[in-house]
Amino acid sequence: MDSNASVPVQSSLPAKKRNKWLRKLVNQRYLQVMALLGVAWMIVFNYIPIYGIIIAFKEFNIVRPISDAPWVGLDHFKAFMEDDNLRYVIKNTLGMSFLKLVIGFPLPIMFALLLNEIRSIRFKRSIQTISYLPHFLSWVILGGIMTTWLADVGIINDVLMALQIIKEPIVFLAEPKYFWGLSLISDIWKELGWSAIIYLAAIAGISPELYEAATIDGAGRFQKMYYLTLPSIKGTISILFVLAVSGILNSNFDQIMVLKNQLNESASNVIDVYVYQVGLQQARYSYSTAVGLIKSIIALILLLTANFVSKRLNHSSLF
Repeated sequence: MDSNASVPVQSSLPAKKRNKWLRKLVNQRYLQVMALLGVAWMIVFNYIPIYGIIIAFKEFNIVRPISDAPWVGLDHFKAFMEDDNLRYVIKNTLGMSFLKLVIGFPLPIMFALLLNEIRSIRFKRSIQTISYLPHFLSWVILGGIMTTWLADVGIINDVLMALQIIKEPIVFLAEPKYFWGLSLISDIWKELGWSAIIYLAAIAGISPELYEAATIDGAGRFQKMYYLTLPSIKGTISILFVLAVSGILNSNFDQIMVLKNQLNESASNVIDVYVYQVGLQQARYSYSTAVGLIKSIIALILLLTANFVSKRLNHSSLF
């Protein structure tokens, strides 16, 4: 009798869970609608277009549907590997991305650590506002500012000549040797404050009791930063570093297009710009798709590798 009496109770458990789930869904209906809109947007703009990748293996013509395009196999991939521009494109892409990874990645961490040590709330908010502001300006505006400043009659040349660092004006954007540095500096100028937000949020989650204990033990500010704050946000740093490594082949397309010209093209022609020029300006859609697919595959390999290394070394990873 006891075993038979327990059957209805057990069978009613799934129904109770289902009813609880339905009530929760109804209570969160507005949030669910917002989430579903995001999912629908992702499906329409991110997943459905994946079908178009097959044109990398076809000779696609815009006047005919994809299904009618003849298959050419790996011909476009071979053509990219034999392209004379390949060496310069890869060199510029990796060079600028490596500089941004080595120099541009640690700077927001250092900025967040130093900003966290400011005790004056008004001064801290002022610094944050000033550092965040360039992020909300488009590269068209910032590129125009930089073009004006870096001109032969611009403020940069005026200051350098006044300090007697140079004897005659330099047209910086006309010299390929300056382009990588200008790309790095302008990127830091625009994104330094904004990139530090996530680190400041991670720092805010550290228990104040840990800092109080460190103070009692006689630790100074820099000792607290090095031995307490940095280890506490190590997981956040690792995840963002994994994402940064996976995007090492991504160049800031808007930035490059604003700052590049025919005079510095040898140093400014990166993969994204190359795909734009070949795909849209020359209408070689299949070839540019093949180049983009190669880039995506390499980015996936870098993501998996960086994630594996981060998991082994820091025990923190994306997945």
